[in-house]
Amino acid sequence: MVEKKVKLNSTDTCQTYCYDEEVVKNIQPMIKKVDGLELIFKALADGTRLKIAYALTLEEELCVCDVANILEITTATASHHLRYLRNMGIANYRKEGKLVFYSLAHASIKEMIQLVSGSKKVGVIGV
Repeated sequence: MVEKKVKLNSTDTCQTYCYDEEVVKNIQPMIKKVDGLELIFKALADGTRLKIAYALTLEEELCVCDVANILEITTATASHHLRYLRNMGIANYRKEGKLVFYSLAHASIKEMIQLVSGSKKVGVIGV
Protein backbone atom coordinates (compact mmCIF):
# COMPACT_ATOMS: atom_id res chain seq x y z
CA MET A 1 0.00 0.00 0.00
CA VAL A 2 1.30 3.42 -0.96
CA GLU A 3 0.87 6.12 1.69
CA LYS A 4 1.42 9.83 1.55
CA LYS A 5 0.64 12.38 4.29
CA VAL A 6 -1.71 15.09 3.10
CA LYS A 7 -3.19 17.80 5.30
CA LEU A 8 -6.91 18.07 4.62
CA ASN A 9 -9.53 20.13 6.41
CA SER A 10 -12.55 18.23 5.15
CA THR A 11 -14.17 15.36 7.03
CA ASP A 12 -15.48 13.70 3.88
CA THR A 13 -12.06 12.72 2.58
CA CYS A 14 -9.34 10.43 3.89
CA GLN A 15 -7.03 12.00 6.44
CA THR A 16 -4.11 10.10 4.90
CA TYR A 17 -3.64 9.58 1.17
CA CYS A 18 -3.08 5.89 0.51
CA TYR A 19 -4.25 3.34 -1.99
CA ASP A 20 -4.09 -0.38 -2.59
CA GLU A 21 -1.80 -0.85 -5.59
CA GLU A 22 -3.19 -4.32 -6.37
CA VAL A 23 -6.81 -3.10 -6.39
CA VAL A 24 -5.90 -0.13 -8.59
CA LYS A 25 -3.93 -2.39 -10.96
CA ASN A 26 -6.90 -4.79 -11.28
CA ILE A 27 -9.64 -2.20 -11.71
CA GLN A 28 -7.97 0.41 -13.94
CA PRO A 29 -8.10 -1.71 -17.14
CA MET A 30 -11.77 -2.58 -16.50
CA ILE A 31 -12.78 1.08 -16.32
CA LYS A 32 -12.52 1.22 -20.12
CA LYS A 33 -15.66 -0.97 -20.29
CA VAL A 34 -17.79 2.06 -19.44
CA ASP A 35 -16.28 4.32 -22.10
CA GLY A 36 -19.15 5.81 -24.07
CA LEU A 37 -21.86 4.96 -21.53
CA GLU A 38 -22.05 8.60 -20.53
CA LEU A 39 -23.62 9.27 -23.93
CA ILE A 40 -26.47 6.85 -23.17
CA PHE A 41 -27.04 8.42 -19.77
CA LYS A 42 -26.90 11.89 -21.30
CA ALA A 43 -29.51 10.91 -23.89
CA LEU A 44 -31.76 9.39 -21.24
CA ALA A 45 -31.27 12.36 -18.88
CA ASP A 46 -33.91 14.20 -20.90
CA GLY A 47 -37.32 13.41 -19.41
CA THR A 48 -39.10 13.04 -22.74
CA ARG A 49 -36.47 10.68 -24.15
CA LEU A 50 -36.49 8.63 -20.95
CA LYS A 51 -40.27 8.28 -21.15
CA ILE A 52 -40.02 7.27 -24.80
CA ALA A 53 -37.36 4.68 -23.98
CA TYR A 54 -39.50 3.38 -21.12
CA ALA A 55 -42.52 3.12 -23.45
CA LEU A 56 -40.32 1.10 -25.81
CA THR A 57 -39.62 -1.38 -22.98
CA LEU A 58 -43.37 -2.00 -22.75
CA GLU A 59 -43.85 -2.78 -26.46
CA GLU A 60 -41.49 -4.37 -28.97
CA GLU A 61 -41.90 -1.35 -31.25
CA LEU A 62 -43.96 1.79 -31.46
CA CYS A 63 -44.95 4.06 -34.32
CA VAL A 64 -43.99 7.75 -34.05
CA CYS A 65 -47.71 8.57 -33.86
CA ASP A 66 -48.17 6.13 -30.96
CA VAL A 67 -45.29 7.75 -29.05
CA ALA A 68 -46.72 11.22 -29.67
CA ASN A 69 -50.12 10.18 -28.34
CA ILE A 70 -48.73 8.26 -25.36
CA LEU A 71 -46.70 11.28 -24.23
CA GLU A 72 -49.24 13.86 -25.43
CA ILE A 73 -46.68 15.66 -27.58
CA THR A 74 -46.63 16.55 -31.27
CA THR A 75 -45.44 14.02 -33.83
CA ALA A 76 -42.66 16.45 -34.74
CA THR A 77 -41.42 16.48 -31.13
CA ALA A 78 -41.72 12.69 -30.84
CA SER A 79 -39.89 12.26 -34.13
CA HIS A 80 -37.11 14.61 -33.00
CA HIS A 81 -36.52 12.69 -29.77
CA LEU A 82 -36.77 9.28 -31.45
CA ARG A 83 -34.25 10.36 -34.09
CA TYR A 84 -31.91 11.49 -31.29
CA LEU A 85 -32.24 8.09 -29.60
CA ARG A 86 -31.55 6.39 -32.93
CA ASN A 87 -28.47 8.55 -33.58
CA MET A 88 -27.16 7.69 -30.10
CA GLY A 89 -27.54 3.96 -30.81
CA ILE A 90 -30.33 3.50 -28.28
CA ALA A 91 -33.15 2.89 -30.75
CA ASN A 92 -33.62 1.26 -34.14
CA TYR A 93 -36.21 2.23 -36.71
CA ARG A 94 -37.92 0.75 -39.72
CA LYS A 95 -40.26 2.22 -42.30
CA GLU A 96 -43.46 0.53 -43.37
CA GLY A 97 -45.10 2.57 -46.09
CA LYS A 98 -45.69 6.01 -44.62
CA LEU A 99 -45.23 4.84 -41.03
CA VAL A 100 -41.99 4.75 -39.04
CA PHE A 101 -41.60 2.29 -36.17
CA TYR A 102 -38.98 2.44 -33.42
CA SER A 103 -37.66 -0.21 -31.05
CA LEU A 104 -34.85 -0.36 -28.51
CA ALA A 105 -31.54 -1.30 -30.09
CA HIS A 106 -30.24 -3.55 -27.30
CA ALA A 107 -31.78 -5.80 -24.67
CA SER A 108 -29.31 -4.39 -22.14
CA ILE A 109 -30.82 -0.91 -22.52
CA LYS A 110 -34.29 -2.37 -21.97
CA GLU A 111 -33.07 -4.21 -18.86
CA MET A 112 -31.37 -1.09 -17.48
CA ILE A 113 -34.49 1.05 -17.93
CA GLN A 114 -36.69 -1.65 -16.39
CA LEU A 115 -34.29 -1.98 -13.48
CA VAL A 116 -34.15 1.73 -12.65
CA SER A 117 -37.90 2.17 -13.18
CA GLY A 118 -38.69 -0.65 -10.77
CA SER A 119 -40.32 -2.75 -13.51
CA LYS A 120 -37.73 -5.48 -13.05
CA LYS A 121 -36.49 -7.11 -9.89
CA VAL A 122 -32.90 -6.42 -8.92
CA GLY A 123 -30.54 -9.02 -10.32
CA VAL A 124 -27.61 -9.27 -12.64
CA ILE A 125 -28.19 -7.24 -15.80
CA GLY A 126 -27.76 -9.27 -18.98
CA VAL A 127 -28.26 -12.67 -17.36
